[in-house]
Amino acid sequence: MSAIDVSDLTVHYGRRVAVDSVSLRVDAREIVAVLGPNGAGKSTLLAAIAGALPATAGTIRIAGVDPAQRPLDARRATGFCDQPPTLYEFLTVEEHVTFVARARGAEDAAAVTAVLADLGLAGVSQRLCRELSFGMRQRVGLAAALIGAVRVVLLDETLNGLDPRASVRARASVQRAAEAGAAVVMSTHLLGVAERLCSRIVIMDRGRIRADVAAHGLDAAAVEELYMQHVRDEDAA
Repeated sequence: MSAIDVSDLTVHYGRRVAVDSVSLRVDAREIVAVLGPNGAGKSTLLAAIAGALPATAGTIRIAGVDPAQRPLDARRATGFCDQPPTLYEFLTVEEHVTFVARARGAEDAAAVTAVLADLGLAGVSQRLCRELSFGMRQRVGLAAALIGAVRVVLLDETLNGLDPRASVRARASVQRAAEAGAAVVMSTHLLGVAERLCSRIVIMDRGRIRADVAAHGLDAAAVEELYMQHVRDEDAA
């Protein structure tokens, strides 16, 4: 059984089709990068899988759970970091991550301390979320997505805007989550991150998946070439 099983998913915004009959299966311990231009449907796809947007048609299963039938069970199993990350602005960093952990049924304070340390957030743990820089907010959103016994991790450009050291920490944390059994799907414009971290590359354009290939053996140049092959040149259209 796949950790994520999406079949013929369609999402409309009014008359516009943002996601068009997309099917995607991701197993535990896989890290899948979703690449595509702005407006391709990447964020909408992740938000729909997370339960943050209603599907117009199609089905979603999270570790075998139908979110439409058991929404709380599906959400407890899912860590989602949207873009920009939604944070409780008047909570401290530690309070925010602790709140999310408790919402997932995790009461282990040591786990909160550990994820903050892993992401280099221990020094700002008592600062209010509203006071954080863009990169710090990205890391807090990632910490909240990873905390607790999540089966699925959905990251919407979460590794963008990080300095090199923070990026190394973030990649290591995502890798550990996958090794612990989570299925990870991340949208990104960072081809090097996709090549270095992910086991599969999915390319979206105009609401549809145009390619889904194994990342093994692909370097950043090869990923770029694959992208150019499957994404329409708007200037030439």
